[in-house]
Amino acid sequence: MRVVVGMSGGVDSAVSALLLKRQGYDVIGIFMNNWEEEDEEGVCTNESDWRDVRDVCDVIGIPYYSVNFAKEYRERVFSLFLSEYQAGRTPNPDVLCNREIKFKAFLDLAMQLEADKMATGHFVRTDDAGRLLRGVDPNKDQSYFLYMIHREQLLKSLFPVGHLTKRQVREIAEEAGLPVSKKKDSTGVCFIGERNFKSFLKNFLPAQPGDMVTPEGEVVGRHDGLMYYTLGQRRGLGIGGRGDGRSFFVVDKDLKNNRLIVGQGEDHPLLYSRACTAGQATFIGQPLPENTPCRLTAKFRYRQPDQPVTVVRTGGQLRFTYGDHPQRAVTPGQSAVIYDGDVCLGGGIIDSVER
Repeated sequence: MRVVVGMSGGVDSAVSALLLKRQGYDVIGIFMNNWEEEDEEGVCTNESDWRDVRDVCDVIGIPYYSVNFAKEYRERVFSLFLSEYQAGRTPNPDVLCNREIKFKAFLDLAMQLEADKMATGHFVRTDDAGRLLRGVDPNKDQSYFLYMIHREQLLKSLFPVGHLTKRQVREIAEEAGLPVSKKKDSTGVCFIGERNFKSFLKNFLPAQPGDMVTPEGEVVGRHDGLMYYTLGQRRGLGIGGRGDGRSFFVVDKDLKNNRLIVGQGEDHPLLYSRACTAGQATFIGQPLPENTPCRLTAKFRYRQPDQPVTVVRTGGQLRFTYGDHPQRAVTPGQSAVIYDGDVCLGGGIIDSVER
């Protein structure tokens, strides 16, 4: 059986290819080049990742190729990313990248190569019914980022490290002599890497500075542009504590007047909401019944512990109510992802919150 593995240059995809090779699959490694820009030092980080992919595949003993999806990435992911920031929201490009690139463009390529399955290094699992399950390692579970994938795509996919912990993955890599066994995990936005986010965004969107004000309307500083800030943010505001000395946090955005609303204290009342609505509802399998309250759990950001919620679907809209568990810094543009135990059901993009 032929399996095409998406190779990122990291240890997770490397071990995925290794395990599949050991299991007797006909494995092909494919490196996806999704971004062609250089970093601040003029270095294309894709080049070092591509070198790591070649070295890993040589050790495993599998063929490898590089494919360029930069055009698809800019059109299907990055353009939406910029439009969301222009609208004052905080998008999650990793979710879109999985939907549009890894499980669409890359999956299509795998099928063109007459593969039976595609595989990635995501820490998730699936079952025979094509349900998406959390990865065994609770600290690395990535089901939050895959909620936009559909059952038909999951049935064509393998996730070889989903039943392992990160520590076990690194141990397997080291024992096999893979050169990436100790390679640092990538952080930050997928295509930006370690670069300064504000400097990067300035290259694509014009900044519109404005006032930082308290909920009462007192001007306490200036912001560099609403797109650079997210709800609950404390760092980078450039204003010290006043009165009782507590730090300021971003509690809201006034898009109409280009004002950043800041309040003192990490538990400021405006940071909390009792409900939220999410659009672009998508489900891995069967959608939730319409106009029927469902008691489930949800995550409103990655690595957040599951929160008990009641979800009601109305067409493509979802409404989450939290009951006795008000939520802090639920952020428009981010994803609200629904779970039933270990099963990820789907979710939507947060549109608004109700305080």
